[in-house]
Amino acid sequence: MTTEPKIWNTLQRDYRERIEAARPYVMDGKVVEAGDAVKLLEAVIRPGDKVNIEGDNQKQADFLAQCLCEVDTEKVHDLHMVQSVLSIPAHLDVFDKGIAKKVDFSFSGPQAGRLAEYVRDGKIELGAIHTYLELYGRYFVDLTPRVALCVGVSADKDGNIYTGFNTEDTAVIAEAVKFHQGIVIVQVNELVDEVPRVDIPGDWVDFVIQAPRPFYIEPLFTRDPALITDSQILRAMMVIKGIYGEYGIQRLNHGIGFDTAAIELLLPTYGEELGLKGKICSYFVTNPHPTLIPAIESGWVKTMYCFGGEAGMADYVQARPDVFFIGPDGTMRSNRDYAQTAGHYALDMFIGGTLQIDKYGNSSTATASRIAGFGGAPNMGCDAKGRRHSTPGWMKCGEEYGMHDELVGDLPRGKRLVVQLQETFREKMAPGFVDKLDAVALAENAGLDLPPVMIYSDDLTHIVTEEGIAYLHKCTSMADRMAAIRAVAGFTEVGMAEDPDETAALKERGIFKTPADLGIDVRRANRDLLAAKSVKDLVNWSGGLYNPPAKFRNW
Repeated sequence: MTTEPKIWNTLQRDYRERIEAARPYVMDGKVVEAGDAVKLLEAVIRPGDKVNIEGDNQKQADFLAQCLCEVDTEKVHDLHMVQSVLSIPAHLDVFDKGIAKKVDFSFSGPQAGRLAEYVRDGKIELGAIHTYLELYGRYFVDLTPRVALCVGVSADKDGNIYTGFNTEDTAVIAEAVKFHQGIVIVQVNELVDEVPRVDIPGDWVDFVIQAPRPFYIEPLFTRDPALITDSQILRAMMVIKGIYGEYGIQRLNHGIGFDTAAIELLLPTYGEELGLKGKICSYFVTNPHPTLIPAIESGWVKTMYCFGGEAGMADYVQARPDVFFIGPDGTMRSNRDYAQTAGHYALDMFIGGTLQIDKYGNSSTATASRIAGFGGAPNMGCDAKGRRHSTPGWMKCGEEYGMHDELVGDLPRGKRLVVQLQETFREKMAPGFVDKLDAVALAENAGLDLPPVMIYSDDLTHIVTEEGIAYLHKCTSMADRMAAIRAVAGFTEVGMAEDPDETAALKERGIFKTPADLGIDVRRANRDLLAAKSVKDLVNWSGGLYNPPAKFRNW
């Protein structure tokens, strides 16, 4: 009996067919004219392909995204989009046109409301809302894109790419696709004879296109100090004294928002007053937040590794090579994959905000009207069980863990501090604490197996509201945790169920602390404490190196 020999190079054959179909549009080396971009996409993309449009937190392959919206739907349709961020209108326009059918993603930001509408109306088949590391991992398993549309600053004719300040996701996308015989197309701002630094080697790239305009960068982490409220300053004071100082937190990540911006701007003032300089906030894994400039200039920050850049911060970062990771060419190179890994294993604390916290302490940024996703927060906002090195803050939190003996026995073990900053009532008086997360109904409507929870209760160690701090990790039962959450939930439905006797008992055990318990005079919680009160102040702190985007130049 004879059998047909097994063919082991079907992907390579398919790759060569697609490359041959694109050959008429190639000029010099790997260069394709911008006017032929749509034809190029029609030549290399097949119906049903998994496709990645590089949409990072900030850097967007916006020209290629728009070109994908213009392909002939007879030739290209039913695509499965696998990308970390849905950020610009074109990312969802492809679903309007029938070009794409399904999406797996991590964060949607500005498109959160529109995405929720499309899922509700059945315009989009939702695979899963991933963490960044989770999605990157699946690029190398079962969600490998067949075609990737990436973005860089410059390229030479051989396809060597310089990504510059904002590498972000480019490296992990290109490697996953190219080493599984996929096609990588990169839009760049300019074609040059020699790139300043090779961030993506030319043999990982099939085609480069000089876009007619520079790619869009979202200033996602920029917060105007002028908009910071007294309530945010109060929470920042509690965090600095009651968590950072108490646990000696040196290595941390700050999430997006005005609450963390307030913390950053209090370090050179209130933090200095408490004598905490050199004892906390020395090592950051975060984007180069402009509101960290005063802390950097005051000598608080030793090093900072970045997920991505931030619009207007390139010159400042380049001028501070002792703090930032700077290449031989003199500029920073970010990497979201490495930063997420560092955030998962190398840090002692994650602190950020959320949209809803339920009565158990589970939190989510996916609500009935907004599917924002959560990016990397679940990677950094969890107790990484693979960690094996110790630091004082991590060990102290583990020693205080109320359920340690029941889960681990008498072996010593540390615990990541995971802090959620929350207003009891948010915009338009939406309660920050709810009996049940909107994410539960969202999962039912979208046919998801799991509600999109950002941080689960068992990982959460602290909640900070204007009412005080709940030290949840000290609790010995879920009943304790729920009582502590009620104590900080204010006049929400959850908070109204508070039992004063339970709260008093929690205070005796150090599980709930008010500002007064921490020795904080709430009358001092005002803008006088901020090291910078405006964007112009940040520019001055930077010695003129910070060049804020136009929309933040209000002077």
